[in-house]
Amino acid sequence: MSSIKIERINHAILEEVSKILMREVKNQDLKFVTITDTETTNDLSYSKIYYTVMDKDKSLIQKELEKASPFIRTKLAEKIDIRHTPELRFIYDNSISYGEHMDKILKEVREKDSN
Repeated sequence: MSSIKIERINHAILEEVSKILMREVKNQDLKFVTITDTETTNDLSYSKIYYTVMDKDKSLIQKELEKASPFIRTKLAEKIDIRHTPELRFIYDNSISYGEHMDKILKEVREKDSN
């Protein structure tokens, strides 16, 4: 499958999973989840859904996402038109917390240089 088509599918999955979490999932903890990226295999068998969440227990959110995954996949199948809806795998995205950590280090280095 062409990379452009996979990119379009990834974007559609990202948008729809975000909407499903906000509007259709009953678990209130999952409404605070932000989908940051998706990676779908060329054969549409799996889609890695990268997410982040603020002020919530990451392990609890991971368990709840895994439990809600079949429901989310079913809703996703209703909303996007592809021949096979991929199995969803949720992965916590550390890039935001890593970026904040790097900003803090850079700020400390700048403060030391100015003194």
